[in-house]
Amino acid sequence: MLDRAFTLHPQVALRPEPFGALAYHYGNRKLIFLKHPDIVRVVGALADHATLRDALTAAGIAEGRWPAFERAVASLVESEMLGERALVG
Repeated sequence: MLDRAFTLHPQVALRPEPFGALAYHYGNRKLIFLKHPDIVRVVGALADHATLRDALTAAGIAEGRWPAFERAVASLVESEMLGERALVG
């Protein structure tokens, strides 16, 4: 998971909230609560980095917390909020 590339689905909008953000998928009409600013920061950075590992590093997430972020990203992929993209290079 850490060495895969992800991006926000093109039909998903993020709306900042005091607790983190709301993610709404206009295609399947799912609404997901991102309950921490750190996951919002990582999700927002995914498209700008080659891998999830790079996005976590850039967001300043401590390595000990990475397994929780891997689970969160896997859940967001399963709910079609995020999609996998091809690795460049």
